[in-house]
Amino acid sequence: MVHTGLVLATVLSLALAAGCADEGGDAGRGSRDGCCATSSTTGGPTSSTAPAPLAGRVVVLDPGHQLGNARFASRISRRVDAGGFAKACNTTGTATGEGYPEATFAWQVAAETRRLLERLGARVLLTRDADSARAWGPCIDERGTIGNPGEPGPTGDVRVSIHADGVATGSTGRRAHGFHVIRPGLRAGWTDDVRAPSERLAVALRDALDAAGFARSTYAGDEGIDVRTDLGTLNHSDIPVVMAELGNMRDGGDAAVMESPAGRKRYARAVARAIRAFLTG
Repeated sequence: MVHTGLVLATVLSLALAAGCADEGGDAGRGSRDGCCATSSTTGGPTSSTAPAPLAGRVVVLDPGHQLGNARFASRISRRVDAGGFAKACNTTGTATGEGYPEATFAWQVAAETRRLLERLGARVLLTRDADSARAWGPCIDERGTIGNPGEPGPTGDVRVSIHADGVATGSTGRRAHGFHVIRPGLRAGWTDDVRAPSERLAVALRDALDAAGFARSTYAGDEGIDVRTDLGTLNHSDIPVVMAELGNMRDGGDAAVMESPAGRKRYARAVARAIRAFLTG
């Protein structure tokens, strides 16, 4: 004869174990000609006593370029406002010697960073909704305003634009490799409100990439950080913003890391840690 209390305890134990099973990964996302922001939310804090560290925060991730940009030359070459001056809507981006595109690298790093940030409780907006050879853009002026106060959708707390560089090997007189983080310089009427917090964000990202074991650029910036006033994505932002050139795709060593899933996860962890440090520090 089986004791009733033992049966109930066993059933309860099995139910609790089933309830703790991990859920599946990210759902797929569609694509279309043209782009818009996409957003995701988490299910809330994982503990009834401690809120998720980024609960209530909104992060904008801008995966550079779009895989299909080269097929839409007339559209991406259209001139748009880049912060008080005209510049091409977008460019095709670069690629490794093996043909791995910057657009795909940026998308994959952004997708993994999104996953990590959502686990911390953040809501994440992406400036494009797919990595598609049939899509283009969006233009730099749109990329820089998604998540701004007064724009449609939630207002972001921070924006990180994810890129990779394409400097030809030997063009600098020495090996051109490593990352650099670009922050906005002073452009009156455009970056006055975000320049100081963006500098702190740049330092946080530089330090996180250092800690992850990535080398600083040998050809751009000062101690891993560059300052520019000619980038529309930075000039249009009304929230703290940086652009990360995570490495040089034309360098064999950098390219090998970027082409590997493990390398992309290292980049994503560094970006996510930097955003958490900036928002909670």
